[in-house]
Amino acid sequence: MSALNREPAVAGMFYPADPAVLGGMVDEYLNEAKTTGPAPKAMIVPHAGYIYSGPVAATAYARLQTARDTIKRVVLMGPTHRVAVQGLATVSVNTFTTPLGVIPIDQEALGLVKDLPQVVVSDLAHQQEHSLEVHLPFLQACLDDFSLVPFAVGEASPKQVAEVLEKLWGGDETLIVISSDLSHFLDYQTAQKKDRITSEHIVSLEFEQIGYGDACGRNPVNGLLYVARQHGYDVELLDLRNSGDTAGDKSRVVGYGAYVLMNSQSKDVVTGKKTDTGLGTGRYTWDDGQQLIKLAKASIKHGLETGQPLPVNPEDYNQALGEQRACFVTLNENNQLRGCIGSLEAHRPLVKDVSDNAYAAAFRDPRFPPLSDAELEKLDIHISILTPASPMSFSSESDLISQLRPGKDGLILEDVGHRGTFLPSVWESLKTPEQFWRELKRKAGLPYDHWSDTIKVSRYETQYFP
Repeated sequence: MSALNREPAVAGMFYPADPAVLGGMVDEYLNEAKTTGPAPKAMIVPHAGYIYSGPVAATAYARLQTARDTIKRVVLMGPTHRVAVQGLATVSVNTFTTPLGVIPIDQEALGLVKDLPQVVVSDLAHQQEHSLEVHLPFLQACLDDFSLVPFAVGEASPKQVAEVLEKLWGGDETLIVISSDLSHFLDYQTAQKKDRITSEHIVSLEFEQIGYGDACGRNPVNGLLYVARQHGYDVELLDLRNSGDTAGDKSRVVGYGAYVLMNSQSKDVVTGKKTDTGLGTGRYTWDDGQQLIKLAKASIKHGLETGQPLPVNPEDYNQALGEQRACFVTLNENNQLRGCIGSLEAHRPLVKDVSDNAYAAAFRDPRFPPLSDAELEKLDIHISILTPASPMSFSSESDLISQLRPGKDGLILEDVGHRGTFLPSVWESLKTPEQFWRELKRKAGLPYDHWSDTIKVSRYETQYFP
C-alpha cells in the first residue's frame, strides 16, 4: 500500500487478476442472477473466492442495475481477518485500486465520522484484507462513477456500528454494503440448518441472536440490523447457499447469504402505493434521538432542582419532534432498571412527552424511590417512540404466541380489569414468545396460566434510542 493508494491484495487468488477475465466473470454472474426489483438501500453479501460465493453475491448486486446512475457513494464494511482492531478502521489513502480501475475515497464522508471514538485510521488493517476488496469489482461493474467509504470492522457493538451508519446514511445516492459469510467448516447438512436459522434472525432483525459462529461479519451485520429495526426497514433474503452448492466438497463448507434492505416507506413496485410502519413523518434520525436523550436528562436535572419536569416549547425543535407521539423513557443504573414510565397513546408533542415521562420515570415510578442527585450521572437513558397499537386477532393462546415477532413487537394486554405492556426492548431478556407472553401476564397482575375469552391484546413497534 502506497501513501496514496491501496493496491489489490487478493487479485489472482480470490478473483482473476486479468481485467478482461475478471470483467467477463462478473458480468456472467450478474446475467445469471435473474433477480428483479428496486435498488436496495443496503445489502449483506458474502466475501469468499468468486467461484464459491460470486454467484450468491451477484443476486444482490444485480438489483443495482436500475440505480447505476443514482448511487454515487458506497459505504463498505467488512470484518477484519488479519489485523486486530478495536472499533471501525478506515484509511488515510486517497484511492483503492482493482484490475478494473481506480476508486476514489470519499474524504468528505469520512470527515463526518472521524471524531467518533470508535472510528480509527489503520491502513494496515486494510492492506491484506479481502472482505472489502472482493466487492469492489462487482461495484465497478454495476455502478458508474462512485466514491468509497471503507471500514474494516473489529470489536464493535451494534450501537457503535449503527452510529457510524447513521452519520453516513444519506439518501438514494448512498449504498450500504455489509460483507459477511455465514457458518464456517461444518458438514453440508449441519451448515444448511444453521444458516437457515441465522437467515431467519437476519430477516427478522434479531441481531441479538447472531454470534461469531453464525456470521464472520456479525459486528457490521448486527449494526445494520440495529439501524433497520430503528427505522422500520425490511430485510429480504435473495439467496442462501454454501460452498458445497457452488464449487466445493460437502464435508466442510462455508455458508453464503445475500440479503437486501429496503425502506418499507418506499413505493411498492406493484401497487405504486406507499407503505408505512406507523411512524409516518416521525422517522427520527440518530441526531434526533440523541437530542431527545439530552432533553430527558435535562428534565430529570430540572426535577431535582425544582420538583417539576422541564417545560418545553415544541416550536424550539424540528417539526418531527413537535408532532404528537407516544414514548417510554427507561432509566438504567449499573445495567439495572431504575425507572420506566411512558405513554401508550399519542396525546401531546413528542418533546413534551419525553420531558414529562423522563421526570416521572425518575421520581414517580412506584417500584423505586425518587432519584437522588448522586445518581444522575450514573443513568443510562433510553427512549422508545411508539407506533399506534393495533388489535391482534387470534383463536387461542397458542395462536397468539405463534404470531409474536421476537425483537419487534411490543404488547398491550387487557383483561378483567388488569392491564400491562412490554416494550420490544424486553425481548433482550425474554428471548422466546412463550417467556415474553407469560411474564407479561405476570406484570399485568394475572397468573401465568391465565386465559379467557375476553382477553384483548394489541401490538405496536418502537423506534429505540439507547
